[in-house]
Amino acid sequence: MDKSLKIVLLLLILLQAGPLAAQKFGYIDSEYILNKHPDYKVVQEELTKLGSDWKNEAQNLDQEIKELTTQLKAEEVLLTEEMYQQRLEEIKAKQKASQEFNSRIFGIDGMYYQKQAELLQPLQSKIYDAIERVSRRNNLAVLFDKAAGPSAIIYTDPRHDYSEFVLEELGIEKNN
Repeated sequence: MDKSLKIVLLLLILLQAGPLAAQKFGYIDSEYILNKHPDYKVVQEELTKLGSDWKNEAQNLDQEIKELTTQLKAEEVLLTEEMYQQRLEEIKAKQKASQEFNSRIFGIDGMYYQKQAELLQPLQSKIYDAIERVSRRNNLAVLFDKAAGPSAIIYTDPRHDYSEFVLEELGIEKNN
């Protein structure tokens, strides 16, 4: 490869890398922002109450199963084999109903997590819109989320933390 071609290739590489080097990067801590937002506390309280109600219902089902099992053991000698099997089947049916209830409420796509997503969605949209405005205002090419996990960011310089700007954009004061 002749020398002038190498120079042209090097210039092309530098021209391509130039805009990338000039890009601004920053980060936020979405968990910090979320915890500072007053609406998040309201959502958390509602989820706690709802979760508590459902947990009580699940505990009541479990207690009923325990009582039926204790009663069966106490009366076992007095029951015929047919009566014993019938009560055993009732207990198994209650256990299955309890498992289905727990799965329906607290499972991966359960009602608790659906309600959580439903309640958090408007708040997350507000925060995302504020993040977008802050990013545009500060001409950021990339904004990382420190709360996404340690694999996303290894080191952060506090000078590049835009979390307070997002809180300000949301109208939330620093001392809340």
